[in-house]
Amino acid sequence: MNTENSDNFNNNRQQIKLPDPLFDKIELAFHAFENRKTSKLISDKKLPLQIISNLLWAACGVNREESVSEASGRTAASASNSQEIDIYTVLEEGIYKYDPFENSLIFIIAGDFRSLAIGQAQANFDPGVKAPVRLIYVVDIAKLMNTKGFKEPGLNDPEVQKSYYYVDTGIIAGNVYLFAASQGLAAWFHNCNKQALTIKLNLCPDQRVLFGQTVGFMI
Repeated sequence: MNTENSDNFNNNRQQIKLPDPLFDKIELAFHAFENRKTSKLISDKKLPLQIISNLLWAACGVNREESVSEASGRTAASASNSQEIDIYTVLEEGIYKYDPFENSLIFIIAGDFRSLAIGQAQANFDPGVKAPVRLIYVVDIAKLMNTKGFKEPGLNDPEVQKSYYYVDTGIIAGNVYLFAASQGLAAWFHNCNKQALTIKLNLCPDQRVLFGQTVGFMI
């Protein structure tokens, strides 16, 4: 195990402060689009915390602070800026919830639940069962209904809500794909064991597990 990662995980199970996101400023966006693809051939090699930090920030991190005229902004758009999609990061050590405002991982539960973070149908064709990082996308309906942004009337309609949170999840997943492509990593968007994860994550009725996405070094 990477020593840096091991020390951080073992010393504090409540919160892991991630290093500030760090990117090569001369990296061309075109390179990421050119190389974006789904790859299921993912190594079990650990991802350093710096890469995990960069990954989560690229997914839906805070890229502009709250001002008098608007709420804080994120790298991924959301319906009425509701920011209703939470990312749970499933690692060998346990499951953590990403806090974009503190740029940290909040401890949820200890144990290796990576097998739950992928659907059974996908697992049958998954050569990278021990891939280091699986992201779980969870919607919080209450955030849609109580957004600080302009609240569209349709946000109270379950079908409209569904259309929004599926789109918003796709935007985040697209960011992850582009980040992975820019860094030479493999990424795979897939289903997950929704029922088991709902129990493990101790979700409330307004929260629903949607999809998973795996990221790691290529084999």
